[in-house]
Amino acid sequence: MRRVIFLFLDGVGVGADEAAINPLAAARMPTLAALMDGYPPTLRTGRFAAAHAHFIPTDAHLGVAGRPQSATGQTAILTGINAPARLGEHYGPRPDQRVRAILDEASLFARLNRMDLPAYFCNAYPERYFAAVDRGKRLLSAVPYAAQVGGQNLLTVDDLRARRALSATFTTEGWRTELGYTDVPLTTAAENGAQLWRIAQDYRFVFFEHWLTDYLGHHRNHAAAVENFDQFDGFLAGLLAAADLDETMIIVGSDHGNVEDCSDRKHTDNPALTLLLGAGRDTYADRIHRLDDFAPVIVDFLRG
Repeated sequence: MRRVIFLFLDGVGVGADEAAINPLAAARMPTLAALMDGYPPTLRTGRFAAAHAHFIPTDAHLGVAGRPQSATGQTAILTGINAPARLGEHYGPRPDQRVRAILDEASLFARLNRMDLPAYFCNAYPERYFAAVDRGKRLLSAVPYAAQVGGQNLLTVDDLRARRALSATFTTEGWRTELGYTDVPLTTAAENGAQLWRIAQDYRFVFFEHWLTDYLGHHRNHAAAVENFDQFDGFLAGLLAAADLDETMIIVGSDHGNVEDCSDRKHTDNPALTLLLGAGRDTYADRIHRLDDFAPVIVDFLRG
């Protein structure tokens, strides 16, 4: 059975091959290095077909001037609609009514569910997140909003405990040490990657969102970003070891650049990071050039 697993890393672009400013050039990432035949995920490498992966620097501007932003970029990914062009600007970080209207119109979660291709957003949220939303102190970002449009209730700590959901930060350590959920089992990045595969068995499309990359880029925290990419590499290794890649397409994607240039706190003009792994990669890589190319590729692959 065909399925797509989308690993979304917020604010990761394809930047210079300079380890001093680009954590992607500095991190070890042995799993990614093997997938890339040893080539770094940087601008110097460019668009590249390795033996087991396609590396695709992806246009995040979509023909609109200005630095790409999260709300419109994520909406383009999740709808196939050029959200910046429709609005006449890049907008973010969280959707306003204009952006929510696009997600209402064409959420990929809703579209796939209507096609009997079950879609699932696998991130868990702590109680204080829901409390802030209920008080009007926080707006949903594009991904959870799109999942709700598709009919899914956002997942809670109970889902995390029951292994129906994942922590956005690759391990569950932060849930225990920062959020106070000391009864949540402590799991490694590799264990969580394998758990993502187990969660995916009931679905045809599973979306995982990681936000810390964008946060670390805004704070210019190069050292923490290097460590975070090493954690991601372990997460990816756990997923790949468990997954049936003959039937599963894995997309690693982002919405805009940021963390790949820790000399600046702002989003960058760099292309967004995309890796295409597993089934269909050779067929569909040539169809991915911009953020709004993902949704039609995903639908076509799953229908095939």
